Amino acid sequence: MVNASSSFCLILPPVKNKSIILNSSSNFLLILLLFFCLLNSANAQDSSKSIKSLAATRLQGSIKVDGDITDDAWANVPIATGFVENTPNAGRAESYENRTEIKILYDNFSIYIAGYCHEKSKDSIQKELVGRDRVGTNDFVGVIFDTYNDKINGSGFYVTPLGEQFDAKYSSANGEDKSWDAVWYSESKLLADGWSFEMRIPYAALRFSKNTETWGLNITRKRNKFSQQLYWNEVDRNVNGFINQEGLWTGIKDIAPPFRLSLSPYFSAYVNHYPYNVKGISNTTQSVNGGMDLKYGINQNYTLDMTLIPDFGQVQSDRRVLNLSPFEVVYNENRPFFTEGLELFNKGDLFYSRRVGSEPLRKGAVERQITPGQTIVDNPSETSLINGTKISGRSQSGLGLGFFNAVTKKMYATVEDDITKEQYKVLTSPLTNYNIIVADQTLKNNSSISLINTSVLRDGSDYDATVTAFVYDLFNKTANYNLAGKMAVSNLWYSEKTITGYAQDIEFSKNNGRFNYSGSQSLANKSYDNNDLGILFNNDYINHNIEAAYKWIKPTKYFNNLTLSLPVNISHRLSDAGFQGANARFGFNSQLKNLASTGASLTFVRGGKNFYEPRRIGRFFQGGNAINWSTYYSLNSARKYFSDYAIRGSSNNLLNGTEFYIGSEQRYRFSDKVSLSINLTANSFKNDVGFAGIDAATNDIIFAKRKRFTSVNDLTGKYSFNNKMGINLAVRHYWSQVQVNQFLTLQQDGSVTPNNTYSANGNRNVNLFNIDMQYSYQIAQGSFINIVWKNAISSFDQQINEGYLKNFTNTFIEPQNNNISIKILYFLDYIEVKKKLSKG
Repeated sequence: MVNASSSFCLILPPVKNKSIILNSSSNFLLILLLFFCLLNSANAQDSSKSIKSLAATRLQGSIKVDGDITDDAWANVPIATGFVENTPNAGRAESYENRTEIKILYDNFSIYIAGYCHEKSKDSIQKELVGRDRVGTNDFVGVIFDTYNDKINGSGFYVTPLGEQFDAKYSSANGEDKSWDAVWYSESKLLADGWSFEMRIPYAALRFSKNTETWGLNITRKRNKFSQQLYWNEVDRNVNGFINQEGLWTGIKDIAPPFRLSLSPYFSAYVNHYPYNVKGISNTTQSVNGGMDLKYGINQNYTLDMTLIPDFGQVQSDRRVLNLSPFEVVYNENRPFFTEGLELFNKGDLFYSRRVGSEPLRKGAVERQITPGQTIVDNPSETSLINGTKISGRSQSGLGLGFFNAVTKKMYATVEDDITKEQYKVLTSPLTNYNIIVADQTLKNNSSISLINTSVLRDGSDYDATVTAFVYDLFNKTANYNLAGKMAVSNLWYSEKTITGYAQDIEFSKNNGRFNYSGSQSLANKSYDNNDLGILFNNDYINHNIEAAYKWIKPTKYFNNLTLSLPVNISHRLSDAGFQGANARFGFNSQLKNLASTGASLTFVRGGKNFYEPRRIGRFFQGGNAINWSTYYSLNSARKYFSDYAIRGSSNNLLNGTEFYIGSEQRYRFSDKVSLSINLTANSFKNDVGFAGIDAATNDIIFAKRKRFTSVNDLTGKYSFNNKMGINLAVRHYWSQVQVNQFLTLQQDGSVTPNNTYSANGNRNVNLFNIDMQYSYQIAQGSFINIVWKNAISSFDQQINEGYLKNFTNTFIEPQNNNISIKILYFLDYIEVKKKLSKG
């Protein structure tokens, strides 16, 4: 626990020239010292604000969840009302004509929630059928339970006026996890003066301990046309955190976690067509798959999740790009098993789930192994997942335990002899086991400490990898101040040696009140490597960051809220204190009186030594100084016609480089069922400088001064038949063009000079086109029939004299991959099935 007598030691590992680092960061350390002096002398924030409580009431009789709240069971139930506005008028009580009334009941199996959201008229209700887990444009009511009452973790269940659902997990460390999905029941009903709803949340959707009589509880309502959000128990925007400001649900009696067992078997079938037009290779292939997801409550606190023979063929296509940087591209995770319920496993930022099932370890080595007269017939770009397992939960004492395990199969490339046509296999990835173990203990004052270990174990002679980290997140009694950080050790286990590295992060911050500030330091030595199961762009760094922010949350004549911020970042290399760069940014974000959002920033960049762009150890590229600016303007998303705009630019003194970006989204809602959105972006660089290749004759590192242009056009649309059935369409065209104007030679001092002898063609022209179209029908809670069509086209050449329309047209000349699939997933819950059978 952090209190007025707290202290800490800022650890700086040994380096070759420690004095340089200490001198360069002395001001930063003085600022941190000043922060702790402020902590010792600061007046505690008033924590006497009353906390609302609602008495728990047992259900007498039965309830049909249909949105009609006139059932006799709802009579004489205590009402949660008197909501307090959070935005735009913080602290203002809700008006009587727009009041919110919520009732909660419970029995041995479920929690029942009924609500009446009053409005002057139906026209005040923002409603649109957008599909499950999409509530950004709709009014909604959400109920958030903190079942352990630890002020750290919560589960939220939301419903819209048209009965669509959204659910999320919450934690103080990871914020909102929107990917979490539970199976629960809800219906809504539009009325002349508002809308009503009912929910039934089975205990199987929650995690709680037996004999707990008090839960944390808050209820929120969003009125989107007015950009108004309200809470039953007031959430003060000057106080850091959300779950820690919940009210209480008291007097819960005689409930126990149920026996939890659910199965989700699936069946899928695919037809894929790609015009190989090669003898012996079929253009059309088919596959039929079957598998199952399983959830089992090991005890009242811990749950087993398994996916057996998973099928992720229907997930959204990756948004691929032309990558000119020395670092890999980070893609979003769209596979459900790897997005749901990962709050424990994401502690310490050591888990990048796309590593599981990623490119085989030695895929790129196959081309170097084959001899003349041999051809690679097949070289899979992804490893196949055999199974995945998660065990997670939290005890009544606040101890959270998590175990994650996944196994991927051996992968082979197929090589064919050009003359004999004989084929043989080349191992590209061994049988691999991915593992994470987490222990997370909640403490007083919303604090927590965690111990995490990740490991990647490979069959055979390939190396193994482990990372162990200690993570802490500590608050003082009034939650005004926070000390957070991480200490990590990595090991790469080779047969002949072990490479050990370390990393450390530490941050002190004041997060409550109108004036907030923070200071942090992060470092990693040159041997630290968590890239086998995490994401690591580079190591060997020590970074210092400070930030100050001031906010206005009370509406004024011109705006509803305003935040000013000033972050400053400085980076050095840890091993030799080489200066890698610094920047300072001043910016603001605001909501205007017309409910539009706007903001702007100005950033000053001091260029340093870039040790990664040369692609050769021991060399660096000296970056230039730059001034960056940006601005955006976004209308209220509840409008029938919505648009937003973002513009940014940069000017660099290195060869007079410039950048200009403009982006715009236009969305129109034709009706509650139909909407269409177009998102257009264009990004232009002039005199951009970057790596181009290695001169084979001289062994020089060659850079290029180049002109770059990238545009991305996204078209998305949806048609909803009802709140259980709809069609979603996503079309994307990505075009990126690189034109080399001059080759340059990288000098030993990091500068570049003209090179008139290097003659390679460094131009690039890339077109990527994707269509994802999905029909989804929810046949029962947690059960779906999905039909998906995917189209993918890729074009790579060096033609730079053709414009956008010509590129767009030429893209469709290229071979197209078409994939059509159907997947049936059915959810079976043991308790629900048992109840239905007993009634039958």
